[in-house]
Amino acid sequence: MSKYSKNLNKNEINIEVKYGLPSNVEFCKSCVISNQRPSSTVEFYNVIEEKKKTINFNDDGICDACKWADYKDNNVDWIEREEELKTLLDKFRSRNSSYDILVPGSGGKDSIYASHILKYKYNMHPLTVTWSPHLYTDVGFKNFQNWMHVGGFDNFLFTPNGRIHRKLTKLAYTNLLHPFQPFILGQKYFAPKLADKFNLPLVFYGENEAEYGNPIDENLTSKRKIEYFVQNFKDSKDFFISGLSSSQLEEEGIHKNDLAPYLPVTDPNFLKKNIEIHYLGYYKKWTPQECYYYSVENADFQANPERTEGTYSKYNSIDDKTDGYHYWTTFIKFGIGRATYDAAQEIRNGHINREEGVALVRKYDGEFPKKYFKEFLRYLDLSEDKFFEIADTFRSPHLWEKINGNWQLKNKVK
Repeated sequence: MSKYSKNLNKNEINIEVKYGLPSNVEFCKSCVISNQRPSSTVEFYNVIEEKKKTINFNDDGICDACKWADYKDNNVDWIEREEELKTLLDKFRSRNSSYDILVPGSGGKDSIYASHILKYKYNMHPLTVTWSPHLYTDVGFKNFQNWMHVGGFDNFLFTPNGRIHRKLTKLAYTNLLHPFQPFILGQKYFAPKLADKFNLPLVFYGENEAEYGNPIDENLTSKRKIEYFVQNFKDSKDFFISGLSSSQLEEEGIHKNDLAPYLPVTDPNFLKKNIEIHYLGYYKKWTPQECYYYSVENADFQANPERTEGTYSKYNSIDDKTDGYHYWTTFIKFGIGRATYDAAQEIRNGHINREEGVALVRKYDGEFPKKYFKEFLRYLDLSEDKFFEIADTFRSPHLWEKINGNWQLKNKVK
C-alpha cells in the first residue's frame, strides 16, 4: 500500500460512505489534496446523497490539478496565448467609449487583477459587477472600495433580499451543511444576467476551476458554454435550492418570485444573443500569489492583519465573515479544510514544497473559525449546540471516528 493512501481494511468494508465519495482515501503524491475533493460543479447540486464527481487521480497518484500545473509550465506558449487574447478583445472593443466587457468579482485579489489588466494593459472598458457577500468583513469592504476608487472602475453591486438570503443560507446549512450554496448559485447566474441587461456580449472571469481540480479538459478552451447558465427548457424538473424544491420552499415562506436571483436565465431568446464567457486564466498564466502582489500595487489591496483561521495565509477569501464556515463545512464533509486548499495551490505554483505543505495542513486544517462565530450564529438563528449537532450528522463514517469523545479523521496527509 502506498504511504499516500489508505484502503479500507476487511473490518471496515461495511462502513457507510456518504455523498458517493471514494471509499478509500488517497492523497496526491505531488500536492496535499485528497481524492475526496468534489468537483466544484457538483456543489451546485442539492441532493447530498447523489453520486459526486471527485477530483481525478491518475495512475501515477498525481491529481489532475497538479497535472494541469505541469502542463501550463511545459506545454503552453503564453506569448501565443496573449496574441489570441488581443485578437479576441479587438473583436469586442468599443469604438464609442461605451462598456465593452463585463468582469464579475468581489474586489478580492483575483478580480482586481483581471479587471485592472483588461482595462489598463489591453485598453478595454469594463463594467465590474458584484454579488454582495453575506456579511462584509472590514478588510473586505475596504478592498471593495479600493477596487473602485484606487483601481478606478465602475461597479454594479447587487445585494439580494437579506431576509430571503438569510433563510436560504440557514436551510442550506441545515439540509446540506453547505451555507455558501445559495450565494454560489446567485453569484454564478448574476454575471450573464447583467451582461444581458447591459447588452454586453463579452464576460471575463479570472481562473477556471480546472486550476484546482476540475477536469483538465475544462481548461483546454477559454470559453465557458453559455448553456451552463441557462435553464434547460427541455427539462421540466423542479429547481432545488438549499436542498428543497420550490414547493417545499413555499412552505418555508419563500415564494417563486423570491428565488429569481438564484435561478438560471429563463429567457428562451438569451442564447440567440451570442454572449461569450471566457476565462483570463486561459490566456495569462494564473498564479494567485502574483495576483495578490499586483492588486496590492495597483489597487491598495490589503490582506488580513492576522492569519486567517483554518489556514496559514492572509489574503485568500477574506471579504465575507461567513467564508470560514464554508471551508470548515468542507472539512466536516470531505476531510478537506482551508489549509489543504491553500497548501495544494502553493505547492503547484512552486512556492512551498510538499513537506512544508503537509506540515501546514496538519497544523491548521480544520481549525474552527471563532472570530465571527457568534455573529454567524445570529445570522443563522441557531444555538451553538444546534450548530454543532447538525454538523456532526454530516460526518461520513469512512472519514471520521470518535475517540474519547472527540472526532478525529481516520486518514491524515503524510
